[in-house]
Amino acid sequence: MLGRLPMGLAGLAILLYVQSGTASFAVAGLVSAVYMLGVAGIAPLIGRMIDRIGPRPLLILCALVYPAALVALVVLVEHAAHTGWLALAALVGGAVLPPITICIRTLLPRMLQDADLLQTAYSVDSILIESIFVAGPALIAFFVALEFRAGAVLFAAACALAGSVLFMRTPAIRRWPRPAAYQSRGLLGPLRNRRLLMLYMATVLYSTAFGVIEVAIMALATAQGRPAAGGVILALASVGSGIGALVYGSRAWAMSPQRQYVIAQFAMALGLFALAPVTHLVWLGALCVIACSPMAPVIALQSVLVTRFTPPAMLAESFTWAATALLGGVSLGIAVGGLIVDYQSPFAAMLAAGVSTLSAAALSAVALSAAADTEEKTAAGESAL
Repeated sequence: MLGRLPMGLAGLAILLYVQSGTASFAVAGLVSAVYMLGVAGIAPLIGRMIDRIGPRPLLILCALVYPAALVALVVLVEHAAHTGWLALAALVGGAVLPPITICIRTLLPRMLQDADLLQTAYSVDSILIESIFVAGPALIAFFVALEFRAGAVLFAAACALAGSVLFMRTPAIRRWPRPAAYQSRGLLGPLRNRRLLMLYMATVLYSTAFGVIEVAIMALATAQGRPAAGGVILALASVGSGIGALVYGSRAWAMSPQRQYVIAQFAMALGLFALAPVTHLVWLGALCVIACSPMAPVIALQSVLVTRFTPPAMLAESFTWAATALLGGVSLGIAVGGLIVDYQSPFAAMLAAGVSTLSAAALSAVALSAAADTEEKTAAGESAL
């Protein structure tokens, strides 16, 4: 948890700190976007290296370079350096964000052979991610209240360093299986797998809805003169998502993960359509707890499907591509949501989020249903034998 806090902390902390230091939202937005570009763009390469040489060399490198890059960014801002230098420091920092999440998701199928336990483990992991994205803004608010915005950036650096060191000392990392003999996988790697490619495309579509929702809710709250309420509503959405993951992960399900994945996306789309006409902020917050409950189960099921579709030698790289698809979709959704809110309304933006999620469900239903049928027939044959 400590080493993963920068996921929910650093991007927003950089945005607010650079804006306070440069008095420019344009510069701050650029630097923050470059940081996210570094996270999303370099992650597949990091994943491929983990598959090839194991996690420890990468964790050591990132534990040293990531804090150094964030400290350099603070120094550059304090000395009013050129925007290009700020962007470079942010890009390097994003590129070497410690890959703790990727390591955990790669380890789980190796540690848990039981499919139901693995499903529960990924559900718990999605709950932890939700808690990080709730805790991150709260910690930033604490540093802002102290009028020490640089402190939030430096705190992210310290968490990455301390968390990575502690993570490397865990038995699971020390006993990471020796990588198999390296086999060339081509430039595209897991992207050559059609089912994985469809899964990543569906991820982009439903995660676009995440970004659109964030903009729509903040725009609605701001239009009513209560911008702080937007943050509370988004926190309630995360609470609902975490509850959904807890309920989902607490029991075994008879149907295949492919079908569960499609149904969860349809449920998410219906929830977003239900939220669209609600303008009363109190009711919107209450309904978000229910309507957003499928979100974390969708992410948990995506992790289960990645493990099913990927050869063990490519697992870390496959998970990094999934993370890239998720981050890319959220960034796209924020941009699209801003355009829709500017030219239409929060209602239209929420409808667009529902349509995007419904499209993800339709794509998943078409692309993954054949695989589900095959698995169920195989299971029935094994049971008969």
